[in-house]
Amino acid sequence: MSLSVFVTGTDTGVGKTVVAGGIAAALRRRGVRVGVMKPFATGVDGRSEDAEFLRRAAGVDDALDLVNPVRFRPPLAPSVAARLAGRPVDLRAVWKAFRALAARHDCLVVEGVGGLLVPVRPRVPVAAVARRLALPLIVVTRPTLGTINHTLLTVLAARAYRLRVIGLVVNHHAAGRRGLVERLNPRTLEEETRLPILAEIPYLGRDPARALGHPAFDRLAARMQGGRR
Repeated sequence: MSLSVFVTGTDTGVGKTVVAGGIAAALRRRGVRVGVMKPFATGVDGRSEDAEFLRRAAGVDDALDLVNPVRFRPPLAPSVAARLAGRPVDLRAVWKAFRALAARHDCLVVEGVGGLLVPVRPRVPVAAVARRLALPLIVVTRPTLGTINHTLLTVLAARAYRLRVIGLVVNHHAAGRRGLVERLNPRTLEEETRLPILAEIPYLGRDPARALGHPAFDRLAARMQGGRR
């Protein structure tokens, strides 16, 4: 299994940033010189909190314009935000930043925006970006009602774009008692997607930094290193 990964999700707000940061922090603890990247960020005013979180998680001082080369203020899909801003998404800046970061680090953890079919440019979805970067996917999903359909659609889209999916991370993104749905869905997701659950992250409160040291990420990082080819 390659250590470099592209972290996508079944939807926005599912916990991609926390999972990407947790993976980066765990690899760093294992002595890996890991870099991070969030190519696209919307709903930001100047600096991206998600990109800053990822930089802290990896312990890097890479320039923000490398970690997050495309930023827009409106909280919309990048292609829509770009149209409102009157400037197109510069994919060449993304490819250039990726190459620069790849040259500096042993591996990269790249976080997508929204889901795989969110357009970053007209008719250019996130999946096309992941394919251009030639990175395998980790899909972040919820344990709650509706996750089976959302996850299967995400995996179907990934396979349509000939992307390799390493596995799933189930993120308990909200507080609450685990009911029957939350207890049974992870196994159903494995059965229906034929993909492993790489980690299940419990709800850790509103401070995402608490998640960085969770042992589930250390187990995931060890699994990634153990399967490295």
